[in-house]
Amino acid sequence: MARRRIGQEEFRFPAEGGRRSSALDEASALLDWSGIDRLLAPIYAAEKGERAWPPLALFKALLLAVWYDLSDVKLAEAVDDRASFRRELVKRGLDRILFDAVGDQLAARGVVVRTGTLIDATVIASASVSDPEAQWVGHRRKAPVHGFKAHVAADGEGGIVRAIEVTPANVHDGKMLESVLPQEPGDVYADLAYVGDANRQHILATGGRPFLPARGTWGGEAALRRLETWNRQVGMIRRRVEKIFGTWKRSYGLRRARYRGLARFGLQVRLTALAYNLRRAATILKSVPA
Repeated sequence: MARRRIGQEEFRFPAEGGRRSSALDEASALLDWSGIDRLLAPIYAAEKGERAWPPLALFKALLLAVWYDLSDVKLAEAVDDRASFRRELVKRGLDRILFDAVGDQLAARGVVVRTGTLIDATVIASASVSDPEAQWVGHRRKAPVHGFKAHVAADGEGGIVRAIEVTPANVHDGKMLESVLPQEPGDVYADLAYVGDANRQHILATGGRPFLPARGTWGGEAALRRLETWNRQVGMIRRRVEKIFGTWKRSYGLRRARYRGLARFGLQVRLTALAYNLRRAATILKSVPA
């Protein structure tokens, strides 16, 4: 299928009176987009039919929708296209492939330090309580939520998200550690939900060191103080991952799933993480002395 020509390859509109670098250009400059374009090439590849928009342009448009918290309607008004491209990404499983490809490029730029890993999960409300693939989950201090969970492993130093898995909300956090733990995890920090011999052994098997909180101890007041000190130290580092979730929900519109179904939710989460990683990587590289 023939492609339409757009004539603008940057994320932003050029400023009047000369070209100035923007935060979007800085994020765009982090990647070799030709590699991403090759992954997207099979979409709209039929020989017959109406000329399609370039898949790479539509993928960039989806990133813009995340950065500026645009709904499908607002994004459609901006780029005059349909939701078919998003459906193709889900159908082909390209959300996972693209997330990994961008992550590999960012790692090659040195923004992933790999000295430590932060693991946690966050609950995202479903688009509708009638979504059959979402589930209810309760919390002793919060109202029950019908939705999904995003299970995340992030680089402990720079906060780059390295791995994501999505499940219904009632799946226990601790069961997903093995699924998200990356290779060469370094020092692994997580909360009480991940405490257990199986998770500890898996961290050790991948060459990492488990820094998990403890639930209790024998030995009197001195032992209790050591336990509290240990848990406090682990918690101070582990909670850095909550800043990622805060940015997703506060700035990128991930307070609620936009689409029904686990696969579509997975696309939304991975696009959000990918957009977050690009912005975060640009910030990290600007702080590195020339």
